Amino acid sequence: MTKIAVAKGDGIGPEIMDAVLSVFKAAKVPLEYETVDMGKWVFDKGYSNGMTPEAQQTIENLGILFKGPMETPKGKGVKSVNVTARKTWNTYANKRTFQTLHGVDTVFSKAGIPIDITIVRENIEDTYGGIEHMLTNDVALCRRFITRPGSMQVIKYAFEMAKKKGAKKITCGHKANIMKLTDGLFLEVFYEVAKDYPEITANDIIVDDLCMKLVSRPDLFDVVVLTNLQGDIVSDLCAGLVGGLGFAPSANIGDHISIFEAVHGTAPDIAGKNIANPTALLLSGFGMLRHLGLMETSAMIENALLFTLESGKHTGDFGAKGTESLNTTEFVEAIIQNFGQLPAHNPKPILANKDITPTVFKLEKNPMLESADHNGEFIVGVDVFLESNEQPNMVAEKCLKHTLDLFKLVTISNRGTQVWPKGSVFTNLVNQYRCRFESVGDVALTQVDIVELYKRLTQDFKVCSTEILNMWGDKKAYSLAQGQ
Repeated sequence: MTKIAVAKGDGIGPEIMDAVLSVFKAAKVPLEYETVDMGKWVFDKGYSNGMTPEAQQTIENLGILFKGPMETPKGKGVKSVNVTARKTWNTYANKRTFQTLHGVDTVFSKAGIPIDITIVRENIEDTYGGIEHMLTNDVALCRRFITRPGSMQVIKYAFEMAKKKGAKKITCGHKANIMKLTDGLFLEVFYEVAKDYPEITANDIIVDDLCMKLVSRPDLFDVVVLTNLQGDIVSDLCAGLVGGLGFAPSANIGDHISIFEAVHGTAPDIAGKNIANPTALLLSGFGMLRHLGLMETSAMIENALLFTLESGKHTGDFGAKGTESLNTTEFVEAIIQNFGQLPAHNPKPILANKDITPTVFKLEKNPMLESADHNGEFIVGVDVFLESNEQPNMVAEKCLKHTLDLFKLVTISNRGTQVWPKGSVFTNLVNQYRCRFESVGDVALTQVDIVELYKRLTQDFKVCSTEILNMWGDKKAYSLAQGQ
């Protein structure tokens, strides 16, 4: 019998987790559960990552975590326990499936437009690194990391999942028209991977256009893969298409550890009242059962849930007005009573269980993700971020004093828009400039050359940050300023 870790969560977490586990018990799901300590109350005990060391060790030993919603204390300088868990264990793919549920009325169900969309969101990188700095009193910086190996992991997973699902199409949502290097890299990897799956149509769409089309023609999409922040926003949008976060399952898949959770909030206002809707956590549990090879058991319970919803049974947060709502316990009992029933719409096929025993990994060192080396890498300049409330011409005049014989000042931008050597007096400024220095005659530079320039500039400026300008062969590894 497989043992998994269970974290009940905060607010309504314990009661909906107990409700789901009672369904599993009634269905004789062959799992054992080891409860671990995670959540706000663990933060309050002084554990800054929201979990005890014993909880972390248990989860790493078992490889599967089933968790309820968790709250992160506000204003205490701590990171979200949900994000920390996903990143700590490198659960790089967040899979969220959104399907029409008969009995859950939406604009689209009433219009007869079926929805069956799977969002795969990159789960580790992007702005969720949470690497932020105040460069000046007025200017905050967030670093956005998109890596080739990280993109490869999640996109490869998305194609493999689409293949197993029998999907005909997979779409990459992006903003590569603006973020040409970061989103551009993600899109580049998408089409690299797509070559290995000729049976699946691969296309891409700018994320704002994607959002517009999702709320007008969601039936056009099957599998969509996105970067972290965009995937977070788009997946919540899709939850709204099928009835809200109460019907949105979530699986966080990694090579060694996977997390299955409800992504909705802790709803402290109704905690302990036995009226919470356990459907999202139950749907997440189905994903976990399938992940563990319990295909027949998962389908039987899911069909019972679908039949229950079709029958008009509901908790107080959804369902036909004027009909009696069930509390959490009553709703779960209704599902159990419907074991063996098949819904009229989209019944889940009863497939044989697979003999899948989770592999317990004993890692001795952190895996290093690295692509093959690029030939011809060399430094051609540096962007220096300076604090100044002076006009661009004055900043340029001071910078030009320090270029030595190795550098030429090419451009100065403010908030990404060029303001020197040409620009507009109508461009509003903040007290932080990016000054781009490139090598004279395209001669390769060294980091020592850049450090010397840095030292000279500190005679006139506070240097907030620097970024080296690299070339990979004949390809620039940096973007231009707006208007450059």
